[in-house]
Amino acid sequence: MSPQMLDVKRPLTVGEVARRSGVAVSTIHFYEGKGLIAGWRNAGNQRRYTRDTLRRVAIIKVAQRAGISLSEIATALKDIPLDRVVTAQDWKLLSSKWREMLNERIVRLTQLRDQMDSCIGCGCLSMTDCPLRNPADKLEATGTGAVLLELEVGSSSST
Repeated sequence: MSPQMLDVKRPLTVGEVARRSGVAVSTIHFYEGKGLIAGWRNAGNQRRYTRDTLRRVAIIKVAQRAGISLSEIATALKDIPLDRVVTAQDWKLLSSKWREMLNERIVRLTQLRDQMDSCIGCGCLSMTDCPLRNPADKLEATGTGAVLLELEVGSSSST
């Protein structure tokens, strides 16, 4: 076999996966720990990966760049077995789910952006009838203050 021919059956080292996918070795280990990719140890106890791992890492990177969390990515990828190449059909299903979520996020962010001008003078977003933090003045009975800001730390829910 010519040295210029690529051995597509040869597994990749963790360094090769990292270099070819543009992420750190520690990121590859992290993804594997989260079950997003899978590898194995060879006889010399070194990590090895199939070439289709590069495609999974690329999908993870694209999704993260779009603002999709790793937990959402893991949920979406769980339906694609780790020992199978991600196909164009798989990508179509993944991207259509993510497209819907991203469209909803865009709508929410656009509404937030458009409402900010009416609240910018407040500074703390604690007006009695703040359209951003207290739509329709639902919190009037609880008093004044930015009560929702502390409730939403670490969560994605909104009131």
